[in-house]
Amino acid sequence: MNHFARRTAAGSAAVLAAAGLLLAAGCSDENKDKAKDAVASVTSAVGAPGASSTTEQDMGAMTTTPGAETTSGSETTSGAATSGAAGESTTISTPNGDITVSGEVYKKYMAVGGATSPLGAPEEAQESGPNGGQYQDFAGGTVYWSSDSGAHIVWGDIREAWEENGGANGTLGYPTSDEKDITGGKQSDFTGGTITWVNGETTVTPK
Repeated sequence: MNHFARRTAAGSAAVLAAAGLLLAAGCSDENKDKAKDAVASVTSAVGAPGASSTTEQDMGAMTTTPGAETTSGSETTSGAATSGAAGESTTISTPNGDITVSGEVYKKYMAVGGATSPLGAPEEAQESGPNGGQYQDFAGGTVYWSSDSGAHIVWGDIREAWEENGGANGTLGYPTSDEKDITGGKQSDFTGGTITWVNGETTVTPK
């Protein structure tokens, strides 16, 4: 029996007991007045029959605050992606702890499939790049973003060659395209040149 039912039953019993006093009072006006006063007092204390002095609104409505579900290796969101000046974000549980992916890097990451894509889970927190850019390393590659070039993925042998040439801080600068298919291999474009991977050979071509 819940609290409301117990309170109603107790109140009903008290009212009935007071009513019994009224009947037992006999015909004396003085006794009748005393009994009526007792009934009124009990009724006021317990509330009118069928009504509860404690409502669900008084107790407070239950609020559910979505939290991050930390399922290992999977994306975790707060019911809805958070938004703000840096854009939307998601938190992913990894062997290195919970790591957040946010802003333009998040948008690119989710556009290619998030943790289920070849990028996989993030390896570390997002970091700042040159000229106000951002980048984040994932198991399968890195997403780089700048306001001039947008967000793009660099991975594999092309990524290795790019990093050997200074990465975003080098003469090649930020990527301006994702890796794309060309005859015999792959190519990524950068603000300062291109890198191709053809027949297992990587070639860096500055502008």
